[in-house]
Amino acid sequence: MVVPELRPWRAARPHVVRVADAVRPRLARAAGTVRPRLARVAAAVGPRFARPDGPGSPRVPRVTRPKTWQFTATAATAGLALAAGVVTAAGPWDSSGQRTAERDRAVALEASRGTDHGGARARAGTPPRGPQAAPPAASVLTGLGGTATAVRTAPAAKTLAGLLDPLLRTPALGRRSAAVVDVATGERLYGTGSADALIPASTTKIATAVAALSAMGADHRLTTRAVYEPDTKEVVLVGGGDPTLTARKEARGLASLRELAERSAAALAKRGVREVTLSYDTTLYKGGASHPIGVNPNLAAVTPLMVDEARTDDSTSGPAPRVADPAADAARKFGDLLKGHGIKATPPGPSKSTTRATTLATVSSPPLAALVERMMTNSDNDIAEALARHTALATGRPADFAGGGAAITARLKQLGLPGAGIDVKDGSGLDRRDRLTADALTALLVKAGDPAHPELRPALTGLPVAGFTGTLAGRYTDGAAGVVRAKTGTLTGVNTLAGTVVDKDGRLLAFAFLANSTTGPAAAQSALDKAVTALAACGCR
Repeated sequence: MVVPELRPWRAARPHVVRVADAVRPRLARAAGTVRPRLARVAAAVGPRFARPDGPGSPRVPRVTRPKTWQFTATAATAGLALAAGVVTAAGPWDSSGQRTAERDRAVALEASRGTDHGGARARAGTPPRGPQAAPPAASVLTGLGGTATAVRTAPAAKTLAGLLDPLLRTPALGRRSAAVVDVATGERLYGTGSADALIPASTTKIATAVAALSAMGADHRLTTRAVYEPDTKEVVLVGGGDPTLTARKEARGLASLRELAERSAAALAKRGVREVTLSYDTTLYKGGASHPIGVNPNLAAVTPLMVDEARTDDSTSGPAPRVADPAADAARKFGDLLKGHGIKATPPGPSKSTTRATTLATVSSPPLAALVERMMTNSDNDIAEALARHTALATGRPADFAGGGAAITARLKQLGLPGAGIDVKDGSGLDRRDRLTADALTALLVKAGDPAHPELRPALTGLPVAGFTGTLAGRYTDGAAGVVRAKTGTLTGVNTLAGTVVDKDGRLLAFAFLANSTTGPAAAQSALDKAVTALAACGCR
């Protein structure tokens, strides 16, 4: 029997082959490091990895897991092996960059959260459980059995400075702020201007992710409601601040406007109602909807009600034309869907639901962990601004730009992060008034890997994988693919990069490189990539 090749894997094969050629020299080192431990781990725990086949199957024993930073360290090493051919046996990558086999294994290990950008449909008040649950963040690109405790000591500060200083002093980078930290100990190994507050651009999303997860928890969901006002026979579509609400036929795990309309129409029919006045409620947010950057294809108007991020094309990430009034557009589409189910609705207008209203139906977003990972992987500005406002709501502040920025800043200080130089004005990093330091960004990354804060893990697992996913898919294909995970940031005259890297000796390092007044985006990006690639190739002891 011939098994047809899955379309995503067929498309990805040339890319994986290209990356495999680039990283093959590192495979020998990776294999030599983990081979002895692989044999011990396989003998000890191999039989435990079988998944239950049904409700009557025995419960899978809990496996003692390494510390979170160790998971992340071995993650990058595994990326090398995957690029070279393990992926072929395990199957294709899913939309988030995690392989299906790894996700299933994580579920078998009694996981509760993690990357699952395209899972089962979400419903309000019914968090998924069992095999459909999103796996733990630490499962992404899980290591092959080795742990970072077996590697050598951290790089020496003097040697590291000798490596990085010449690379970061290039005129292309303008004014620079840089830091490298050993994730295992939190010790800063390298710094130059690391306390200087610079424009962080989209690396601000690391702060947004940590603040939102800290304030609301990884399992929090954003709910959109349809309610009925019996006194006026009015149906009100109430925005819950979910920018991923979709009107597409295939919801792919997102909250579905079509499902909301279908269930609302059924509820109205039970009441004998066939004709309604349609309104929409956007009062969850306060203040203006326009970002200081103005009308821009990178961001829709910030409103608690929109579908498909107000995109006018079929794209799901990156710049795209947006509708001028996302809330009105969503309500019009909702009205058309109601009509398809036998409910006649007037053209929609703005309103506010009352306490007398009864709920017809609700739909909810994927868990916050998945939203954060999607935001980080794709540098999604719409999700970022929504999470900033929800962080404000969760901490008792107004849900506007000022309240969101203040809430993020306050949450970071509450987590014990260095407060000097942190001044966040928005969630996305598009505001040029944002200020962060390299010290603050590396502290955020270390905090996200802290075993005491598992709720923050998606801030790490959502980072794009060099050469594979998101905004790093086309970068680092000449040597550091699979061992670098980082958030990019780009504005005019601003280039930034912050994330994690595993060095030649297997040590997990967090880094943040910020450059302002750069001479050109291509030259600055190239300079930052060279610095991180050198860090990946460095033992530097």
